Amino acid sequence: MSNSDALNGARLSFIGCGVMAEAIIAGLLSKNLVKPEQVAGSHPSEERRKELQGKYGIRLFENNREAVGAHPTGAARVGTPAFGHSGTSATDKASSSIVILTVKPQRLGVILGELREVVQPDQLVISIVAGARVETIADTLQHRAIVRAMPNTPAQIGEGMTVWTATPEVSEAQQAQIHAVFGALGREMHVEEERMIDMATALSATGPTYTFLVMEALIDAGVHMGFSRHVAEELVLQTMLGSVLFARESRKHPAELRNMVTSPGGTSAEAIYQMEKGGLRTVLSKAVWAAYQRATALGRKVKE
Repeated sequence: MSNSDALNGARLSFIGCGVMAEAIIAGLLSKNLVKPEQVAGSHPSEERRKELQGKYGIRLFENNREAVGAHPTGAARVGTPAFGHSGTSATDKASSSIVILTVKPQRLGVILGELREVVQPDQLVISIVAGARVETIADTLQHRAIVRAMPNTPAQIGEGMTVWTATPEVSEAQQAQIHAVFGALGREMHVEEERMIDMATALSATGPTYTFLVMEALIDAGVHMGFSRHVAEELVLQTMLGSVLFARESRKHPAELRNMVTSPGGTSAEAIYQMEKGGLRTVLSKAVWAAYQRATALGRKVKE
């Protein structure tokens, strides 16, 4: 099954329609992987619900249980079986359902308690909640088909990196759906060990933070030399973008690429000397490790 066909007939329920949920919805709709009528969501703010309904034509609910059990016609059936179960039409029975948890970690426990009785055995549950371990979600929901994923903010423009893992109960057909969902956000990678999700949280999910900080520092350096902020920003953004694209296309090791532009006694050599003297590598390594430690601590906190 190709990614373009994997979500045919699937019904997606987004619990908590914040920035990342909207990025997924927008990506799926823009690539015609789903139709608006296949998507439902929940959010406590009426203003936010109206905004998303107006932009994407999807169904929005205040109640999380209604979003999961939303009938294809748009009618809400609180406490009744969700998509693909008794009381639905023959067409509905052939459909699959995906519940995507996109809420804040501190709200997860309450929300899982709300959804325990409405999530059905054949539904797939995907969580992008930072730190929330598969075991915590599975035990609280009393549900086994769980995917834990960690996207990053460039997903909002279709250039994201999402790392995910799945329990053994997730079928091959459901894995194809996962590839389609996260492929709509950019690149996606499946890992076997859940601890790698925490590692990805520190490296790729938090990675834009490191990049933005370096970007900001370079722009400030340009302003310090005498460029206007507008000019410095244009120079830095295009340089960083071009460097990343060149690295991807060349498939060379970063050290080899660096050596290509470092002449003896030249400007690059002097700049590298100062960065090494300042411990840039060590600081970055410590920053990533600290983010990883924080990610694992969040997992323990969510479980508690």
